[in-house]
Parts: sequence; structure tokens; C-alpha cells
Amino acid sequence: MRLLLVEDERKVASFIARSLRENSYTVDVAETGEKALGLVARLTYDLVLLDLRLPRLSGVEVCREIREAGLEMPVLMLTARSLVEQRVEGLDAGADDYLTKPFALAELHARVRALTRRGFHKGGPKLHTADLELDRPRRAVKRGSQQIQLTLKEYALLELLMVRSPDAVLRSEIIEHVWSYGFDTETNIVEVYINRLRQKIDQEHPVKLIQTVRGTGYRLGMPER
Repeated sequence: MRLLLVEDERKVASFIARSLRENSYTVDVAETGEKALGLVARLTYDLVLLDLRLPRLSGVEVCREIREAGLEMPVLMLTARSLVEQRVEGLDAGADDYLTKPFALAELHARVRALTRRGFHKGGPKLHTADLELDRPRRAVKRGSQQIQLTLKEYALLELLMVRSPDAVLRSEIIEHVWSYGFDTETNIVEVYINRLRQKIDQEHPVKLIQTVRGTGYRLGMPER
């Protein structure tokens, strides 16, 4: 899943982003409201974590513009303010939930899990392609009766391919969703991880599910005849 963290304090942003990435989320970071609006206009996010106090354009204004643009991704407001009036202002602007700083990372992760469950309608909590199953709540993968152990990035790549199955996913889309906006597109990292997934998912099975679409990217599904 891909998250956008909007936070102008670099140390705080780095701390939160690292914690979320360690839990297999792909995280983009925006230091200003203007940059955040530019990103949500071009990219698809499963959740926006939005600091209320931002330079120039406030978190409330950013949230309001997101909703006025017709974007429905969940928004979690982060703020040092605890006044009821501030919570109401954020919620009225379209925020889905509110978390007051300082907060425990365990609570942040719980809120993120709760809000991103809405995204499970994109295929449901369990994704299936042929005999391959990805259990999103448990973050478990199996093919047939065999459990498959994946790294965080391998899991994120497989989830993207399964959500989009049987359609092809562009290589550039894979980089943006699994790694982050601004990642070096000249690297062969996608090919490396596709090969790793093939070794774990396809190598011991006669039916190969991960297909290369020449000149486009990759798709997950039954081989085309």
C-alpha cells in the first residue's frame, strides 16, 4: 500500500516514514501542502497522513482541496493541538480521523491499518490469481498449500500485480508504487525483484503466473495462449 506523509519537520517525517516502511508500506513525503496537492493529483494513495500545521498552506486547507477535487482516499490528521475546536475543523474539512502528537507508533500503525482497510474493496482482503493467494490483513502469501516467505518489497510488488491482475502494470508504475516518487527510474531494481518473485512463486510450478509484457511491464495471471 502507498501512503503520503505531509510533514514539514524533517526529523519527525523521517521517523514516521521509516517506521511505516518497516511495516511494508510505500511512503512518499511532502514537506509542504503545495507539494502534497501536486502528488495526490498525479498519484494514487491509500492514505494521506497530514500534519495540521504546515507553512503557507495549512493541513486543513490541503484536506479541503483534496475533497473538493473529488479524491476519496482516507486522511489522517496529525497535530500537536488537542483542542476540540481544532479536531472539529479538521474533520469538517474532510479528515477521516485525528491523532494528537505525541503519539505512540503502535497507535499510529493501528489507525493506519483501520483506515487503509477501506482500500480492500480493490480486490478484497484476500487476493487470488489461479492458486496464488495473498491475505492482506495477515500479510501472508501462499500458492496452493505452500506458504511463501516474502520480503517487504517483494510483498508490495506482488500485491500491486495482484490488485491489477490480469492487466499489465507499467514498469514506471511499479517503481512509483513499490519504491517511491522520485526513485531512479534507470535502475534495474524492478527486474531484480521480478526475478526474485518468479523464483519464489513460479519456479516449482508448471504454470508460470508472472508474465513479461514486452515494451510495457509485467502482468500476473494465467499465460495467454
